[in-house]
Amino acid sequence: MSIGANVPPETPEEAAETGTMAARFALKQRAGGLVVPVLTGVLAFLIGGLVVLATGHNPLAAYRDIFNGAGLNWIFHPTTNIASTSAYNLSQTLLQTTTLILCGLAVAFAFRCGMFNIGGQGQYFVGLYVANWLGFDFAYMRPLPHILIAVGGATLAGAAWAGIAGFLKATVGAHEVISTIMLNWIAIWVGEWLFGDGGPLQNVANRSVPISNDVASSAQLPTFWGVPGLQGLDVGFFVAIAALVVFWLILNRTTLGFEVRAVGFSPEAAAYGGISVKKNLIRAMAISGAFAGLAGGLDMLGYLYHFGVSDIPASSVGFLGIAVALLGRNTAVGTAIGALLFGALLFGTTHGLSSNVIQPELAGNLTYMIQGLVVLFVGADVLILYVWNTRRKLRPRTKPTTAGAAT
Repeated sequence: MSIGANVPPETPEEAAETGTMAARFALKQRAGGLVVPVLTGVLAFLIGGLVVLATGHNPLAAYRDIFNGAGLNWIFHPTTNIASTSAYNLSQTLLQTTTLILCGLAVAFAFRCGMFNIGGQGQYFVGLYVANWLGFDFAYMRPLPHILIAVGGATLAGAAWAGIAGFLKATVGAHEVISTIMLNWIAIWVGEWLFGDGGPLQNVANRSVPISNDVASSAQLPTFWGVPGLQGLDVGFFVAIAALVVFWLILNRTTLGFEVRAVGFSPEAAAYGGISVKKNLIRAMAISGAFAGLAGGLDMLGYLYHFGVSDIPASSVGFLGIAVALLGRNTAVGTAIGALLFGALLFGTTHGLSSNVIQPELAGNLTYMIQGLVVLFVGADVLILYVWNTRRKLRPRTKPTTAGAAT
């Protein structure tokens, strides 16, 4: 009989303890990838609840109203009547989720290449501007080609805008954080010029109002849940779900994705292996911008239909995409969950909280407070893994027996 023939199989943790460094590292990565996002969300909501409690209100009642205000209670009491409050609220939450999925992917894809794309807001705006232009100026076209051209133009515009930052990073070493911040402001001021007094995209019917033209009906996305013209849930929701699949396929099933991830892990090792680091920096940023530009195009064609100068500073979905990607650990499934969470918070805090539960001025900022806490705690993976390893070190270690060994 061979030595150790009757030894019971090791658990994954025991294998990691007695195995190679790679096995131990893999276990830490799996633990961090699951534990950290959950604890991040829990801590953010706990601290948010403490703030609500400090104002003299019941945090459980506040979070219950947010849940109902986001329409999530419809899941437990489904109805086909969109006129019901819960159904309408859920459709609006999913509208927010659609945009946040795409803005989150814009951040996540660049992260996987080792870059921090905080220019999603500018890329979103550029896509929105182009969609408004193409949606209005090509009113003579049939609906399907008109929609495809407007959506495609918005996507390419976002890709080109982000590609500028990637090109500067690859050629002169300009840090993408600085360049994307600058591009955000350029996009904001370009929008104020486009829709402002005398701007090329200002409403032709009323030149006294700094607002854009409405996109033609032929460019408006079909509504599949709700009343068209009253912010019903449009088919852009399915486009966002498809984008999640595309994101996963590119990163995990294509040569492009392999190269992007290799550059993200180690640019020096990737270059040594024959991968062009500069090319991947540019195209990773371009793909990231394409997701954000697509978000702007879908919003314009799906339910906004026009945009004004006063709407530009009020929009912050591109920045919220950073929190979505960080909470989702830059994965497709995690980004979807994070987008739904923040979409529910955005709509739930503004439509679900009554003045007798929480102060209105606090309700409007509760989402941003939780968003900031998520970004603050996202670096907790180091702390969580340290506690995890400490727990394992304190646990008594037992060696497997060698019963049945041959003599």
